[in-house]
Amino acid sequence: MTSGGVVEDEKNRSVANDYQHQQQPPHPPPFQGVSNYPPPQQQPPPPGYPQPAQPYVSGYAVNGVTEHDRLPCCGIGIGWLLFILGFFFGAIPWYIGFFLFLFSRNPREKPGYIACAIGAVIATIFIVIGAVRGSGAWS
Repeated sequence: MTSGGVVEDEKNRSVANDYQHQQQPPHPPPFQGVSNYPPPQQQPPPPGYPQPAQPYVSGYAVNGVTEHDRLPCCGIGIGWLLFILGFFFGAIPWYIGFFLFLFSRNPREKPGYIACAIGAVIATIFIVIGAVRGSGAWS
């Protein structure tokens, strides 16, 4: 029984060793651009000049984006607040948001202002149609 067990172990070892020693087909090298064009080289800044700051967020590089301040009005911004208030107070907050959209430079507030502008345009259309219908001009 011991000799049979040894033979089995030798068979298993030889199979495992043969599998480990098999030659794997070579993988092609990764593509690295055109062979006759050198890769771009980045020059470090001259001595005496500070290195540019490179912001990172949990291991990932960010293209010059810094942490923003919190938006007012519970974090939704003035534009979206005016848009929501426009449903309760008529179209007046939408007109205020449209006016702010024309003169605002804050890109984080623009979507809310655009929503106010769309609401103001639709409200104006409904107001004009309602005024014309009420005057009896089309009857």
